[in-house]
Amino acid sequence: MNADWTPRGAHLIAGEWVAGATTFRSAPAHGQAHDYGVGTPALVDRAVRAAESAFPAYAATTRAQRAAFLERIADEIESRGPAITRIGCEETGLPEGRLEGERGRTTGQLRLFAQHIRKGDHLDRRTDAALPDRKPAPRPEIRLMQEPVGPVAVFGASNFPLAFSTAGGDTASALAAGCPVVVKGHSAHPGTGEIVAEAIAAAVAACGMPAGVFSLIQGGRRDVGEALVTHPLIRAVGFTGSLAGGRALFDLCAGRPDPIPFFGELGSVNPMFILPAAASARGAAIARGWAGSLTLGAGQYCTNPGISVVIEGDAAEAYAAAALAALEPVAAQTMLTDGIAGAYREGRDRVAATTGVQALLTTTCDLRNATPYLYRVSGDDWLDNHILGEEVFGPLGLIVTVRDEAQMLAMAQSLQGQLTCTLHLDDADHDLARGLLPVLARKAGRVIANGYPTGVEVCDAMVHGGPYPASTNFGATSVGTMSIRRWLRPVAWQNMPADLLPADLR
Repeated sequence: MNADWTPRGAHLIAGEWVAGATTFRSAPAHGQAHDYGVGTPALVDRAVRAAESAFPAYAATTRAQRAAFLERIADEIESRGPAITRIGCEETGLPEGRLEGERGRTTGQLRLFAQHIRKGDHLDRRTDAALPDRKPAPRPEIRLMQEPVGPVAVFGASNFPLAFSTAGGDTASALAAGCPVVVKGHSAHPGTGEIVAEAIAAAVAACGMPAGVFSLIQGGRRDVGEALVTHPLIRAVGFTGSLAGGRALFDLCAGRPDPIPFFGELGSVNPMFILPAAASARGAAIARGWAGSLTLGAGQYCTNPGISVVIEGDAAEAYAAAALAALEPVAAQTMLTDGIAGAYREGRDRVAATTGVQALLTTTCDLRNATPYLYRVSGDDWLDNHILGEEVFGPLGLIVTVRDEAQMLAMAQSLQGQLTCTLHLDDADHDLARGLLPVLARKAGRVIANGYPTGVEVCDAMVHGGPYPASTNFGATSVGTMSIRRWLRPVAWQNMPADLLPADLR
């Protein structure tokens, strides 16, 4: 498919394109705006009921059939590559290279999940043989296997129009598990969502899957999200977004008559700890790397490292000077939406007004643009102002200069839950690192040595999650093959005749 693609502006419900009774107009960073249907609770109900009708047949497909389906979705996305890139760049302002890389990540994780379920590792199959002669009581035969939970609701993310949206990690992992999906598209990139939905619909038809296995509801106000997470047929929810929005949905899931799991990724400042020997030996190089990671994609990554922690002294001064020099020439970048740009400026003002904060780099940004800011604060003032631990979504960096190793440890202990924590260290820092690591491992889902957290590898061992507020379920990941386990539940079969067992458990 070439780049000359025009959106329908409709919802996709169980294979049928449905126009909305009312519409909203997209707000692209550049290019033509389009009208899209506004979602409603009635459309949500229709999509969820179609998903429930599709569930028995889809859950009964073989792992090979589902793997082929995932691979066909990847093929269909790639066949629409130029059109996806064009509409994605227009809607989000992201550069072409970023969109093409994200498309590769999206299709790559679909294919990775296909490989994973073919092996059957996600099923966690276990068997305890019968012990009829055991005293004082015999033991029955018990077999265990993971089973899909049912229809899943997925909320598209603003900052990843492909990898965390319509066919992103939540959708791909739920389909891999055997669960139909209803996606609430993000209004920041409705055209990108629609063309990817087209790709999924084409794969549904080509692979003979039940039509209700996937639906996309565009736009809509808060009532659409509420209708989706409270619908009695939805069995789990995947969400990437703001702390306030995610917490509201989480509370709705918990308050249902039948509470369901809400797997939300909500916010993280991803602190980096620059240990003394590393700071002395290569602090300037670390600072330059931090500046690059901090400003990557206008700072609109959930793993954006917003905070650097360094012990006061000459090395801290050199680190701050190098970070300032690296950030000063960074030009303005377009943010994903006007709302995100406004929230970035509000976060900047909140940090700047906090007691003890010193501005090292102030710039001017307006409209949908973002420029970097750099601030500094003492460890004492950090510990007294927990507001500084709240995420600012954008290229804003804060250097925390602590008095000594003890205060560095105290700051680590004061952190809320994080997606990542990073240590920059040399051999001479290992004793301090041994004291920090048990604390950081309790605070974060991923602990990094001598690297930068932006760039989340999609693989078997990745954990993209963490204690609250980084995510609402510290035992889960939204990236990597373990993400499939979110949409499964264990079932044990006791003394079940072999021909009645699920095929994968015989």
